[in-house]
Amino acid sequence: MRLALFLAFALLTTSMARAGDWAQWRGPLFNGSTDEKNLPDDWTTTENVAWSADLRGAAAGTPVVCGDKVYLSDVSANEETLLASCYDRTNGKLLWQHKIAQGIRKDFRNTFASPSPVTDGKIVIFFYGNGDLVGFDPDGKQQWARNIQKDHGTFAFLWTFSSTPLLFEGKLYLPVMQRDVPVQGRGYADRKNESYLLAIDPATGKTLWRHVRPSQAVAESRESFSTPTPFVHEGVKQVLLTGGDDLTGHDPATGKELWRWGTWNPSRIGHWRLVPSPVAGGGVILACAPKRDPIYAVKAGGTGLLDDSALAWVSRDAREISADVPTPAFYDGDFFVLSDVRKCLSRVEPLTGKVKWTIDTPAREKYEASPTAADGKIYIINFEGQVAVVDADDGKILKEISMDEPTNGEVVRSTISVADSQLFIRTTRKLYCIGK
Repeated sequence: MRLALFLAFALLTTSMARAGDWAQWRGPLFNGSTDEKNLPDDWTTTENVAWSADLRGAAAGTPVVCGDKVYLSDVSANEETLLASCYDRTNGKLLWQHKIAQGIRKDFRNTFASPSPVTDGKIVIFFYGNGDLVGFDPDGKQQWARNIQKDHGTFAFLWTFSSTPLLFEGKLYLPVMQRDVPVQGRGYADRKNESYLLAIDPATGKTLWRHVRPSQAVAESRESFSTPTPFVHEGVKQVLLTGGDDLTGHDPATGKELWRWGTWNPSRIGHWRLVPSPVAGGGVILACAPKRDPIYAVKAGGTGLLDDSALAWVSRDAREISADVPTPAFYDGDFFVLSDVRKCLSRVEPLTGKVKWTIDTPAREKYEASPTAADGKIYIINFEGQVAVVDADDGKILKEISMDEPTNGEVVRSTISVADSQLFIRTTRKLYCIGK
C-alpha cells in the first residue's frame, strides 16, 4: 500500500507547476498539505511579516502562488467590480490587475470571487460565480475569455455558485452540479437543467468534452460547491467528484464515470447542498455528508455502482468527525478533519476511522476555511481572521494570532496557502506574506 501511495503521489506531482508552489486551492498534492519546512508558528500583523498588501474588498478566493507571483480572485467593493490580480511574491507589489465584470454578488453571504485561481506556470485561470472564466499569461496578457452561463445556461443554484476548477495534466476541469428545475428564476424553465463536468483546454479556453452527471437527489441536495480532486489508484488516474448525494470517479480523458457510491441520503432529504471536496489518502476517499451528519470513507479501487460494502468506516459519532463546509486535509499518513458545526479539529486514521486526538477550536467564531497542513503543524483560520497553529502530533495549540477586525458583516473564508517556507493569508482587508 505504501508503494502504491508513493507511486500515486509521484504521478500527481508531475502536474505541479514547481516544487514549493501552491498553484491550486488545495495545494501541490491536492489534499491541503505540502512538504514545505521551516514555516512560522509565531507572528503578528507587524512582526515576522515579509509584506502585506491592501485589498479593495473581501472575498473567499485563496491566494495561489507560482514562482515569483501571487494570484488572487479579487473585488473592488466601492466600484462593485470583479478583479483578477497578480502580486510580486517577494515584496507584495501589485504587478497587474484586470477588471473582469461589473457586479460582485447576488446574495449577502458571498461574492462571485469565492473560487480560487489555478495555474501551471504557463497560464493562470480565474473563474467567478457569475460564470466568467478567463485565462492570462503570467505577465497579465489575456489569452481567452468565456462565460459558462452564456455557453451552457444560467446556474440553477439557491446561493452563489463557487466551485474552484481543477487544473491537472493539461486539462481544466469545471463541475456544475445544480438543480434540475429553476430556483428563484435561475435555470431553464422549459427543460431540465443538466449537471455536468466540463473539460477545457487551458491554452485556448475551448471545451474538450462535456460529461452529463445524473443524480437522484432532489431540490437543494443537487447543488454542490465542491472542487474536483485528481486521484491515482493502482496506476488508474481518476477525477473525483462529490455532490448530488453521490461520490463518483471519472476518466480524466473522457469524463466517463468509472464508479459511483451514494447511500448517505436514502430518504432524499432536499436541503443537503454539499460544500466539502473529496480527499483521498491511505487507501480511502472521504466524503463529508452535509450539515451535522457523518463522514464516509470509501475504499479505493471500486468499479460500477457501489453499495455499503465499499465503505471502510463511517464516523458514527458525528459529534467528533463531521465537516459541513471545510474540506479535510491529508498529511503525515492521517486525515485532519475540521468541523465547523461541532467546533473541533480531529486527527483520524484512514483505514479505521480511529480518532487519535480531538481538540475544541479556539474562539467562538466559525472556522469554514479548510485546514492547511505542513511542517508538523495544522493552520486554521476563523471568520474573524484568528489563526490557530496546532501541533499535528498531539493537537496542542501552539499559538493563536489575530489577523483581522471584520466589519459590515464581512468574514474570512480564505484558506491559508504555503509556498517557499512562507504563509499567505487573506483577510477582509489585506493579503499577508508571513515568514522570512
